[in-house]
Amino acid sequence: MRTSTLNPLTNPGRWRRFTSTAATAAATTAALLLAGLATATHATATPQTPASSSATTKVTWTATPCATPKHKGDLACNSVRVTGGTTAFEKQRAARDGNKDGITPKAGDTTTPSGYGPSDLQDAYGLTSAAASNGDGETIAIVDAYDDPNAEADLAKYRSQYGLSACTSSNGCFKKVGQTGSTTSLPSADSGWAQEISLDVDMASATCPNCNILLVEASSASMEDLGTAVNEAVKLGAKYVSNSYGGSESSSDASYDSAYFNHPGLAITVSAGDSAYGAEYPAASRYVTAVGGTKLSASSTSRGWTESVWKTSSTEGTGSGCSSYDTKPSWQTDSGCGKRMIADVSAVADPATGVSVYDSYGVTAGWYTFGGTSASAPIIAGVYALAGTPSSGSYPARFPYDAAGTSALNDVTSGNNGTCSTSYFCTARSGYDGPTGWGTPQGLDAFTG
Repeated sequence: MRTSTLNPLTNPGRWRRFTSTAATAAATTAALLLAGLATATHATATPQTPASSSATTKVTWTATPCATPKHKGDLACNSVRVTGGTTAFEKQRAARDGNKDGITPKAGDTTTPSGYGPSDLQDAYGLTSAAASNGDGETIAIVDAYDDPNAEADLAKYRSQYGLSACTSSNGCFKKVGQTGSTTSLPSADSGWAQEISLDVDMASATCPNCNILLVEASSASMEDLGTAVNEAVKLGAKYVSNSYGGSESSSDASYDSAYFNHPGLAITVSAGDSAYGAEYPAASRYVTAVGGTKLSASSTSRGWTESVWKTSSTEGTGSGCSSYDTKPSWQTDSGCGKRMIADVSAVADPATGVSVYDSYGVTAGWYTFGGTSASAPIIAGVYALAGTPSSGSYPARFPYDAAGTSALNDVTSGNNGTCSTSYFCTARSGYDGPTGWGTPQGLDAFTG
């Protein structure tokens, strides 16, 4: 079982991950009061308005229920759901339609998408052409905990809305199994993880519309069950495996690395975390691509988009940092961290600039906008899938390092996710930094072997 060894006064937002729900709320509140941050927590699922947002935006959101583990030792999903306000997508649409001064907030309205869709994400990351022509025959595996009974039906709604081809079990594009590979013996259903699952399969579809999707549902949110699900995804032939969960590091991580994540020739992506500065596992595994999060906004630049580090408060934002336990991979050469450094690359994660998702299990059926590094991890898995099967024996986490400093990556140079003694661990800069790694995709060249 994984346990928390973090000092709650130095990183209160992450204390919640490995305690019971009741204990979590009390412990987090006490820690935040001591730190002077009692109004800026998602540990009790309280909607929040980002301090950096303008008065006209007023975007509010709440932690997805699976972000608070049910049992000690469980890992947490890394997603948040927008509950109201005017998202970046809505502001962008209003500006396009000449309605800059009359924006009607719609993020709380489930009848209409209010976040970025496939065409936005493909355009932002230089993937439009590749998404149209690549991905046939490739399978992206999504690993999450518990069952989403409506996963296939919700995915059909998402793909129909955006004009993507049908991806169903009947046409062989979609498959859902439990961690043993069974299509009939599935875990118990969970509405919180169902939201996470909808986010993950939608983002894989958004980035790689022609890819097949394999959803592997772990029996619980323990590292052992989730890791078993990763191995099952590999056994079933997936070359790209997305993982949108994490928790505190432990001395057991090296054994988990060997047991679950050492799969050369496969691209395994893991979200860096949503609790701001601090290292999480399995993002810290040297065998995976650790994916940080950004704020993504339309701009007048030649790219048409701009990005900065996602940070809402001292307890919410993309994760990053120097691992306490995991060995540094040979291709990672930053001098300030003697062990594994998080992250490698990044993609959109700020809920204020969030992505549209369709979900119906345990909530009002309809459209929601999500953020968190749970969005960025499957986006990057989709980019790897568009780039094609990794070379045998390779560790695709190194591919962006081989393209470092080239136009294949959008270097994110502004923002931070907290305070740290070694600046680049938590602050964006030219070149490599912890919160965004080497940057975000600009086409496929940084993701090929």
